[in-house]
Amino acid sequence: MEKLTHTEEETMQAVWHTGEGNVKAFMEYLDEAIPYTTVASTIKNLEKKGYLSSRLLGNAYLYKPAVTEDDYKNKFMNGVVKEYFDNSYKELVNFFVEQKKLSAKELKEIISMIEKGNS
Repeated sequence: MEKLTHTEEETMQAVWHTGEGNVKAFMEYLDEAIPYTTVASTIKNLEKKGYLSSRLLGNAYLYKPAVTEDDYKNKFMNGVVKEYFDNSYKELVNFFVEQKKLSAKELKEIISMIEKGNS
């Protein structure tokens, strides 16, 4: 699975949200400033990369995800943890605590989720 560009990730978010649709349907979930031709080109690139499948319906193509959002997250979050945090989720959490991106309350909620998951 190839890492996506920022634009491709945004487009995939729109596709995952929509499920199956045409370019116009995906544009409803994207920044209004992005031209139709840019979205259409991005969709074609995502299809070439194997992230989307398509079918012809009348004279228009419908696209749907060939990769789930969870599969994408798992693949690339694991890569981030491995490459930037020495394969340690503890170091990842510590990074967010040090950056003041994670509060004590949120940390307690995470601990509670972990404890519930281990029981």
